[in-house]
Parts: sequence; C-alpha cells; structure tokens
Amino acid sequence: MIRILVAEHLPLVRRGLVASLDAEPDLKVVAEVADAEGVLPAAAACAPHTAVIDLDLPGGGGLFPAARLREQGCHVLILSAQAKPGQVRRALATHALGFMSLDVAPEQLAASLRLVAAGRRAVDSDLAIAALQSATNPLTRRELDVLRIAAGGARSTEIADQLFLSVGTVRNHLSRIMCKTGARNRIDAVRIASDSGWL
Repeated sequence: MIRILVAEHLPLVRRGLVASLDAEPDLKVVAEVADAEGVLPAAAACAPHTAVIDLDLPGGGGLFPAARLREQGCHVLILSAQAKPGQVRRALATHALGFMSLDVAPEQLAASLRLVAAGRRAVDSDLAIAALQSATNPLTRRELDVLRIAAGGARSTEIADQLFLSVGTVRNHLSRIMCKTGARNRIDAVRIASDSGWL
C-alpha cells in the first residue's frame, strides 16, 4: 500500500484528489493539508511514502516543503493549475520526481504516483518538452537580485539602497534585463522571468 499525503488549498479539489486516490486498491491517503505550513508536521505524524503537493500552496508555495520532504525520503509529485515550463524546472530542481497539470486524468495521476513511489520520474510529456525547449536564463546573478527586488514594487532608489548600488547602476541593470528578456517594462520582465523559472 502506497501511503500518500495530499497538500491542496482548494477544499473541493483536495477532496476530489483524496476520493480519487483512495478509490485505487494500492493507494491510501494518510494525510491532507491546505497550506505549506501543514505539510511537514503532517508528514512527521503520518510517514507518507509520497506526497502530492499543489505548487501554489498558501504560506510560501509548495516547493519549499517539497524539498524538505525529499530530504526526509518522501517522494514528491507537484501539481499546478497553470503549469509553465519554468515551473517544471524549478520543481525538478527541488528533486520532485513528478510534475503534472491539475487537468490530468485521475487514472494518469494514480499511475504517475506509482512511478514516483518507485523512485521514477513522472512528468507530463508536453510540459517536459516545453521545459527542454524553453530558453536558458540570460540574466546574471546581480540582474536577478535587482529583478527580485523590483518584483516587489521597489523603485530604483529602494533597489539601490538594498543592494548597496548607485541608482545609475540599478537603472543600467534594469535596462539590460529588459533587453535580454525582450520585455516592454520591468513588470513585463518580472512576468517573463517568473514564467521561465529564472526567479
């Protein structure tokens, strides 16, 4: 019997996942949580073999608890409502073995969980191909630092203060970021970098 932890913030979706997985003869949901903070305590209490984790969990998202579970020997499959290639790369970087879109068929999810429980990869083929074909990150570490702070709505002067740079240097970084990403403005650059998995 494969013991599963389900972490999904939408009650209807979570209950649907639990019912679908429990209907399989070799799968058993042993814990269900609605936020990122609940994942590790639930896993400690129930010792699941695998976890199905929503990428967009409240309380910091699903990737941090996914990485921690992986360190503890629990295999992880990430679910995303709006799956993008950059998300696949970020999830796999946390050593999650699986990544599926929420529109996956119940039988495909069950089959994927069996693979993940056996220590094998289970990634939606269309997403895997898109992740392989998407561009590599053209931004330097410093440009990523600038863009991360800009993503929070900070002005150039605030970015300069936080990174101990001059305002002119920050503006130069932002200009290079927009050129490298093909963005129209810094908001567009943040969107492109997030979708691509660079942030």
